[in-house]
Amino acid sequence: MSETERASAELGGSSRAMPRVSRGRQPLDQMRILREAIGFIDESGLHQLTMRRLGHRLGVEAMALYRYVPGREQLLDGVVEVLMDDLYRDTLRDQPPPQNWPDFLQHLAHGVRELAVRHPRIFPLVATRPPAAPWLRPPLRSLRWVESFLEGLQNYGFTPVASVAVYRAFATFLLGHLLLESSVGSDELAELAPSDDIAFVESNDLADYPLVTALADLLSEDAFSAEFEDALEELINRLAVLRE
Repeated sequence: MSETERASAELGGSSRAMPRVSRGRQPLDQMRILREAIGFIDESGLHQLTMRRLGHRLGVEAMALYRYVPGREQLLDGVVEVLMDDLYRDTLRDQPPPQNWPDFLQHLAHGVRELAVRHPRIFPLVATRPPAAPWLRPPLRSLRWVESFLEGLQNYGFTPVASVAVYRAFATFLLGHLLLESSVGSDELAELAPSDDIAFVESNDLADYPLVTALADLLSEDAFSAEFEDALEELINRLAVLRE
């Protein structure tokens, strides 16, 4: 039995669920734990993440993690906060404002999509985690991000009412498109699917659906990037009316 398989057996999981172990004795701190949790989820999936497995990855006992993170739920909150902080830094804090508001929205939209594409197994968590304020819409849950977003819109001439309308439309667009894209680009849903798919209402035999079968190649094409650009352009054209 290999070292990985032996460690997996001791932890009650499979070798598939045991990602690489961090080498070296780096000091343990909260940010390192959260960054390693992000790497774990990217590699092995959200549902494989446990405090014990994360401790194994870091080369420590699970109990050592509780000095910095109270539990798994708080760990997941921290993962979302770290990614939102990265988004804020990359799209707003460290970037000069674009010359006009359409470029501003394009820049922010591509930043959020980059996060979703880079972390397809985590983005659904970002989109479903309770927000810091109940009136915030997923996936834009960072108070700093939304504050800067609304401030930017008003600097470009949007009224407060129009700014809120743009925020809502923008958030809904991003959530719908990117949640779908990240779920298709991840095997999380496949891992959750039951092994025996019993049909209760309609047949699951593809032979009963000749058009779906005949167009399978077209239906399975990855057109997310082009669809995102087209839909974003249409959204910006609609939002121009709000600014007027």
